[in-house]
Parts: sequence; C-alpha cells; structure tokens
Amino acid sequence: MERLTVYTGKPVIMDRDHVDTDQIIPKQFLKRIERTGFGRFLFYDWRYEAENVERPDFELNQEENKGATILVAGENFGCGSSREHAPWALGDYGFKVIIASSFADIFHQNCLQIGILPIALKKETLAALKEHIRHQKGDITVNLPKQELAAGEGFSVSFDIHPYWKNMLTNGWDEISLTMQYEDSIKQYEERVFV
Repeated sequence: MERLTVYTGKPVIMDRDHVDTDQIIPKQFLKRIERTGFGRFLFYDWRYEAENVERPDFELNQEENKGATILVAGENFGCGSSREHAPWALGDYGFKVIIASSFADIFHQNCLQIGILPIALKKETLAALKEHIRHQKGDITVNLPKQELAAGEGFSVSFDIHPYWKNMLTNGWDEISLTMQYEDSIKQYEERVFV
C-alpha cells in the first residue's frame, strides 16, 4: 500500500447524501476477481446515458473536474450493501481521499484497508468547505500526521482518525505487512512449538 502523509489533490464536489454502494459500483460489474479495473464502472448509472456515452451534467464528466483525486460528498456516504468493490472502484478511478459528513461503517473500514482516507467533518464545516471550493477553486491539502485539511487560502480544519489507522496509512501498511513486522517473533515461536 502507498504511504499517505501529506497529500495535495484536486477536489470534486458530489453534493448528494446517502450515496450507496449500488450506485458507486452497480452489481452487474461485480464479476471480476481482481481488485483493479473497476474505476471505469464507478457511478456507472449516473455517469453514462448509454454504453460509454457520458452524461454531460454528471460531476465527474465535467471538464473542470477531470483528474480529481479528492471526492467531497454528503451524509452517509457508502451506505447500502457492504461490497468492498465500492472502495476498489473509487481507488481505481484515482480517488485518494473522500470527505463527507458521515460514512457507513463497513465502507469506512474497507476504504482504510486499501489506503483511501475517509475524512468525516461536521455538516456545517463540510458545507463551508464546499462553498470555499466553489468560490476559490484550487487544490486541497491533507496533512495526515497533523490531522489537518486545508483548501487554498483561508480554509483549514482538523479531523479525527483512529491512531491505529493513522499509523497504518502513514507507514503504507496493510494488515499483512503489519503482521510481517513480527516475522522474526513468529519464526521463533514456530521453531519452539512445531519442532
């Protein structure tokens, strides 16, 4: 997993509440066994009028939002079924950070496990961030060690993250690589018990 310490990226606002995993990645695209290749199907029913014909009014299709890597959403993002394909699709599309006022618990965990940082802000703070993005444009910088988010000039806010996940993301560890930190101890145990 890539380390995430200080990240600067282009934001896109998806001003919708209760975006469920069925909209993030529709069920007909869950046939793949790899974790890659899902980005082209992200928000498929919202992004396309017909096969590969983009809806010009959808947020991700608008020229000014191309290349966005920070998704600024609404309340209860990632609700619905607990498919881990939803974060895979977001990550494969290029999103590194998702900012919302709340997340579905399983979706939140699934994001963290693949290195996407979900940031929950109070509704009023999130609304102020969206206004700032609309008027100021520009990038957002997320400083994970300091737990701060800044958008251009004049907007800065702190955010919470569990220390376990902060440590995992800043080191670029998934749970397997965390286990491998104890490889010597595991070998010593196996030699003692199984020999």
